[in-house]
Formats: sequence, C-alpha cells, structure tokens
Amino acid sequence: MRFRAFWRLLALVPSAVGLAPFGQALAAAGELGVRHRIDVIVSAEPDAPILSRLRGEKGELSFTVRLSANSKESRFFGMLRPSFPEIVVPDGSGKPLVQQTKLWEEDVCHQRRGLPKVTVTRLEGRFGEGEGRIEISAINRHIGLLVPPDELTPGIKLEPGSDSLGLFYAFRAQTRNSRLNVDLKIYPIDCFL
Repeated sequence: MRFRAFWRLLALVPSAVGLAPFGQALAAAGELGVRHRIDVIVSAEPDAPILSRLRGEKGELSFTVRLSANSKESRFFGMLRPSFPEIVVPDGSGKPLVQQTKLWEEDVCHQRRGLPKVTVTRLEGRFGEGEGRIEISAINRHIGLLVPPDELTPGIKLEPGSDSLGLFYAFRAQTRNSRLNVDLKIYPIDCFL
C-alpha cells in the first residue's frame, strides 16, 4: 500500500515541474491588487431635532476623519476635513443631508492588506437662523475626560452591499443628541500591480 502511494506521488512530480513556467508567466503578467475609494453620506434619524424643527432651512456641516491606509506600495495617514456649506434640511428622514460624495481615493494599486482604518472623530455644524438656530458639536469619548454632551460614536459596522460603483463595506458614526449619521462606504477596486 505504501509502495503504491509513493509511485503515485513520484508520478506527480514531472507534471508539477512542467506547470511551473506557466505559473511564473501568469505572475509576470501582473498580480491582482487593490486600491480603495471612500465615499461619505450624511443623514438624520427620524427623531433628529433638525428634522422636527428646521425642515427646509439652510445649514452647514463639517467633520474630521482620521484615515490610515498603509501598504508596501503606498502610505497614507492623516486627517481629512470635508465641509458642506450649503445644506438644505430635507422634508423627511428618507433623504440624506449630504448626498454620496467621494471623500478619498488611492492613486496606487497595492497588495491586498485589508481595509483602510477610518474613524470620524468630530462633527460640527449649524442649521437655521436666529433663536431657532441649532448648533452641533459632537466628538468622540476620550479616556480621562468627561463624556461629551453630544457624544459621537464611531465604528458602527453596517451590512456590506453593492451599488453602481461596486462592492462596498460601510461604517457609521452617530451622534447621541443631534441624531445625525455619517456613513463611510469603502470600495475595494481590483487592479493589477
């Protein structure tokens, strides 16, 4: 029995050696890599104060996103600070405050090494005019400091999905009192190294 298994194994060696140049040719043609794109959507929960009191009013939002996207081919670490100055509060919660917008995209194709690490660390804004004006200032909780009045909870994992841009992974940051959501959609885009 052992003798037969040894000869079968010995018979596979020439076929494996014969396929080696074919595998090297595929690798020379280019390895499949990835680059990432991150989009953002800002929405309000149905019970958000701006939806109940300021429908149709204008406002502005800005937030800070900490991004770490490191690989052998490309390295990026920094803070992104997008701002949206001309927002109109929608009539209902089904419509976003900020339509899907590209936040960041890699120029370089790189090895697959997982998703970039993104964290929304601050959300600020103001809506309306005069006495009915609503100011928003939400930050993350930090060790050793009091819980902020409008705490921002980052890293809420949403279900993956796909749309016209392709497959995406989504994460949400949500404010406790102002009831706003910042959704980050991370798209892995296949490319050749």
